[in-house]
Amino acid sequence: MDWGNVKLAELVNALKEVEWTTPPRPLAEFFAKFAIPKTRAKWESRVKCNLYYYRTNYFLSIAFILCIGFIRNPLAFIAVLISSIGTACLNDSFALSVNERLTRAIRRLSPPLASKMRPPTSVGVRGRPLKGNVYICGTDRRIVVLSILSLSALFWYISSAFKTVLYALALGFILTLLHMSLRTPNLKARLNAYREEFRAGWRGLNSDP
Repeated sequence: MDWGNVKLAELVNALKEVEWTTPPRPLAEFFAKFAIPKTRAKWESRVKCNLYYYRTNYFLSIAFILCIGFIRNPLAFIAVLISSIGTACLNDSFALSVNERLTRAIRRLSPPLASKMRPPTSVGVRGRPLKGNVYICGTDRRIVVLSILSLSALFWYISSAFKTVLYALALGFILTLLHMSLRTPNLKARLNAYREEFRAGWRGLNSDP
């Protein structure tokens, strides 16, 4: 595969389709051989090849740097976690799942309290919740999300989480870009690229009528 002719949009689409659960490449291979590219064309080709081949290593490296940042600033991790939960509650399936688990746990501790947390029902529609509304422990999902995000905003402010996350991501992306630029593509990476190209072509032949 001539990575110099691969466009950025094509690379992005390829990264969307490949499996990200594949094991990372060995560290001995990941840090094997480095050299400065002589031309811009070779640099672009090397970056695309390494990004495709070492994608799992790069993802884990950035995640590792983020973990170090959170260890140094635990409140930043709490801020990110609360924000993630609040944002995830905007999804109906996630919100309904959270509501079910919380209601079940509260029912075990206090059945009367769980009965008070039932969502309001509309009259004449077989007792179903109001159409279009999702409730978490009897409270409108929008109020719950607003409360969670307000709490997360407080943690983001008092922990300087934005600075921690920004510095960790910046360091991770800089180190990743340096590795992509200096790591010379090995034969194994080229063979892997050819194999993926063959699989894509084979799928295309099988899909033809």
